Amino acid sequence: MSVTRIASRYAKSLIDLAIEQKKLDRVKEDVDSFKTLTQNRDFYLLLKSPIVSPPKKKSVFKALLANKYDELTLAFLNILVDKNREAYLPEIAHEFIHQYRVHRHITTVKLITATPISKETVDAIRQKLVESDATDEKVEVITAVDPAIQGGFVLEFDDSRLYDASVARKLEMLKKDFTENLYISQIVSR
Repeated sequence: MSVTRIASRYAKSLIDLAIEQKKLDRVKEDVDSFKTLTQNRDFYLLLKSPIVSPPKKKSVFKALLANKYDELTLAFLNILVDKNREAYLPEIAHEFIHQYRVHRHITTVKLITATPISKETVDAIRQKLVESDATDEKVEVITAVDPAIQGGFVLEFDDSRLYDASVARKLEMLKKDFTENLYISQIVSR
């Protein structure tokens, strides 16, 4: 079975349990924290290691997470260790967050600009996106700065859609138009 399929099934199970127990937002906080924890190289290697025994992994979870995470989250982590699925936890966490956003009707949009922009501008863009048909009911905007776009902005959403209104893109399109325009290329070659 593929990693994506395994991650999807376990994430769905955790979401269903969390909804049933009315703990979805609490479990989401735990999963966010756990996802951040998996970015620590040592912890990540511990999860992926077939050499470290399941009881040792459980004791590490208990030592690190016992008083911080909900019982449901801890029980879920322990079940995955018992089933030898702990190596998939980073992928399961990622998929859980994706399914949570779908469940809560949240679209995540990455806004890339050449220079930092104000909170008011971000809020105005968020409002326009909410009013459009391109996003869901709620929009989460993540900002990034990339001086290479020279001006304007780029929007990335749904991990597959892109709206590029950057100066760099417009200059690229103009350059392409000039190289394809036979009349202008004949004048230039004279």
